[in-house]
Amino acid sequence: MQAPELPIRLVVGLGNPGEKYVDTRHNAGFNWLDELAASYHVTPKLEHKFHGLCACIQDDHINCWLLKPQTYMNASGMSVASICRYYEILPEQILVVHDELDLLPGNIKLKWGGGAGGHNGLKDILVHLNDQPFWRLRIGIGHPGNRQVVASYVLHVPEKEESASINHAVKQSMQVWPQIMSGRIGEAMLLLHTKK
Repeated sequence: MQAPELPIRLVVGLGNPGEKYVDTRHNAGFNWLDELAASYHVTPKLEHKFHGLCACIQDDHINCWLLKPQTYMNASGMSVASICRYYEILPEQILVVHDELDLLPGNIKLKWGGGAGGHNGLKDILVHLNDQPFWRLRIGIGHPGNRQVVASYVLHVPEKEESASINHAVKQSMQVWPQIMSGRIGEAMLLLHTKK
């Protein structure tokens, strides 16, 4: 399926709820969503029917929902499916923001479709969306170099230099948010992927 150019109606930041997971590598999606929400001066509030923290933003008469699932990473799909059913949001109108082991800290990439790549949050969303493709914003966190320690690695706070690189990448990606939201994602990819 060719990548569509539709306005984004749902942005999902992936992470784990609770104080012990704040600022861990696995919560990069939560942190990105918080940054976007702050730029619109909104604060996501708990919506039990969506199993997550939600807020709505608007640009050029486009309504876009922000969602932070509160189900823990491995069950993120339930939250995503619930809000999609309620607001009749298509998979191709979804952007999922998540940590990415295969990108170095400081790298951030837009991607259309694909598999879960071992990411349990993506895996569960794919199950609940019947493997239909959606947009992803992949925030590089680097790889520990040993598959055996990945689970521990993603649940720890990144080193100071890594954290600075990740934060810089997040700021850069915010600059192309208007293109993403309006559906000009090809343009956003060109800008984002060539930034230094």
